[in-house]
Amino acid sequence: MTTTVPTRAPAAGSRALHTFAAMMARDARVLRRNFVMSAVRIVIQPLLFVFVFAYVLPKVGAGGAGPGGAAFSTVMVPGLVGSSMVLQAMAAVTFPLVMELSGPGAIEDRALAPVSVRVLGLQKILSAVVEGLVAGLLVFPVVLLVHAQGHAPAVEVADWPVLILVLLAGAVLAASIGMYLATRIDPRQIQVLFTLVMFPAMMLGCVYFPWTALESTPWLQYAVLLNPMVYMNEGLRAVLTPQIDSMPAWAFLTALLVGAVGFGRLAMRSFARRVLR
Repeated sequence: MTTTVPTRAPAAGSRALHTFAAMMARDARVLRRNFVMSAVRIVIQPLLFVFVFAYVLPKVGAGGAGPGGAAFSTVMVPGLVGSSMVLQAMAAVTFPLVMELSGPGAIEDRALAPVSVRVLGLQKILSAVVEGLVAGLLVFPVVLLVHAQGHAPAVEVADWPVLILVLLAGAVLAASIGMYLATRIDPRQIQVLFTLVMFPAMMLGCVYFPWTALESTPWLQYAVLLNPMVYMNEGLRAVLTPQIDSMPAWAFLTALLVGAVGFGRLAMRSFARRVLR
């Protein structure tokens, strides 16, 4: 008598992992297809800033030193890299998710995948994190190489583990905030949000000056601590330009890690409620 051994169905975890990888591959193809236009959009603003402040102004004799006597090009490197990463990671999840949530059946199609809604939300955050890291890789050589003769930024990596931690935690924090905003704000207000909120956040996000330079204005120094971009930029400043005074490492690391975990949980909960309602 022949005994037939039943074939085991693929484990749920294996199916979920395969589906997760397929969704990441799809987003990677979309990113690759639109890479040139995305790269131009990401690089153009930092390029204009370093061209004016690190090339044109020194050429016409108006380029001065930044805080602590460092070249202004040195001060800008961490800030422009960090702000570009934050803005791209937020935009990469906010705008597509707003369209999916407001469009007919768009998010429902994704929700039919053989994974939980939370896995779907995690994939969106991870995809935005990747785009944020790519933005940083694109902007870094631009702000490093565009400068007038004798005004090259002085950049060195003081601590590789801290640098990696800052990049990852900052990108996760930005992507999580972007997802939370996309699930909570009226789609008609999202452009207004990025115009009225993100522009001031960048101007006061310690992009063009270190946080310690605000000591003469204590109320503003503490007010900007509500801006997540400050911690990203100060973390990069501490590890890329250690010769410039910056926020203590315990402060920016605590803010980035606690913020990434806290906003990540908040965003995932809000995403699940919005999709399942």
